[in-house]
Amino acid sequence: MPKEFILCILAYLMGSIPTGVIISRKFSNIDIQTEGSRNIGATNVARLLGKRFGTLTLLGDIIKGSIPVVLALWLIGTGNLKTDIWISLVALFSVVGHMYSIFLGFRGGKGIATSAGVFLVLSPSAVLVDILIFLLVLLKWRIVSLGSLCAALCMPILIALFTDSKIFILLAVTIAALIFFRHRENIERLLRGEERRWGTPKAS
Repeated sequence: MPKEFILCILAYLMGSIPTGVIISRKFSNIDIQTEGSRNIGATNVARLLGKRFGTLTLLGDIIKGSIPVVLALWLIGTGNLKTDIWISLVALFSVVGHMYSIFLGFRGGKGIATSAGVFLVLSPSAVLVDILIFLLVLLKWRIVSLGSLCAALCMPILIALFTDSKIFILLAVTIAALIFFRHRENIERLLRGEERRWGTPKAS
């Protein structure tokens, strides 16, 4: 089997590792898939277990996006159309793995941290600016999902500004579309003005 296909499979499997679920089971009796927002990402872990475990989840989800791309760059290289396509496929498989984990019955998270891990390797400058955008939105409105959606929307533009790869721009557009799809319930609540703000208790 060609190494490119093997890398895609490994990327999906690594992306599928449910960091938040593992941490919650290791350090608590809370099932993050049935409590809070029922999302496996860092935000729900932080709300249910505390910021320390939320941070660990965030770092784990970032790393599982970064490692497959680093391996792909090392084994495949970059700089031409063919290699950029394969790098992008590896990156996409890691994000899809997080969103549709084989270890959770093809359920999963919303892909923000894993996507950040992917683009942190491909364009660190774009990610730093995108983090700033996320934080500004979060500070203004205190809604994590709104900050995440704004960051996802801006990433293709930032990739276009900081790289010269049309394939990586297409990757950013594809991942942004997936993120918006995974946030569709959040978007509905945002439109109704019912999305939960960071730091406010969940309504009973």
